[in-house]
Amino acid sequence: MPINLSIKNAPDEIVRRLKARAARHHRSLQGELLAILEDAVKAAEPLSVDDALAELRRIGLSSPSESAAMIRADRDGR
Repeated sequence: MPINLSIKNAPDEIVRRLKARAARHHRSLQGELLAILEDAVKAAEPLSVDDALAELRRIGLSSPSESAAMIRADRDGR
């Protein structure tokens, strides 16, 4: 069952930019907001094993020791 959502006190500048974005995509403001929400939750879906492996290869990791070194370097850089 669909649920109505609302955003209160949205700044004028954000609303203006959302309306412009909706016009570029030939959508209503409502349609644009729904598309943005769909994209946001789609990105939150877990990766498949194949997708995770492809991402690891893309960033150049090939062994657990490389992964540990990257995590350690990131942690030490904070």
